Amino acid sequence: MSKPFSVPVTVRGYETDVQGHLNQAVYLNYAEHARWSLLQAAGISQSDLIATGVGPVALETTIGFRRELLAGDEAVVSCVFEWGEGKTFRIHQTVRKADGTVAAEITAVGGLLDLTARRLVAAPRDRFRDLAKDPALLGL
Repeated sequence: MSKPFSVPVTVRGYETDVQGHLNQAVYLNYAEHARWSLLQAAGISQSDLIATGVGPVALETTIGFRRELLAGDEAVVSCVFEWGEGKTFRIHQTVRKADGTVAAEITAVGGLLDLTARRLVAAPRDRFRDLAKDPALLGL
């Protein structure tokens, strides 16, 4: 696996629930933001993916909530791709509070969907490597 890529986020008041902490669904938005930010930093845009007839898909996501985040809290969301030999890959993400405390751990299984055939491509890491201007950011 490569070195984690990270993006900062600030918890906004409207993202909190009745208990005053970050709503569970928003963690998925933060994770998605970090993943797209990583792809962009590696030189892959959504339009690049669409132009080549593919798009990333989430197949499974698991979130472990460790500590609450409150409105105004600063956090960092990390992202690391783990590549295997098949049609899927894993993405490991951690949401850390400004003091380093882990607020959540997110693990996702993803794939790369052929937008015409509506099937997963056989070797997503090869497609990502070919598209990326900086494949090392993706652990390739």
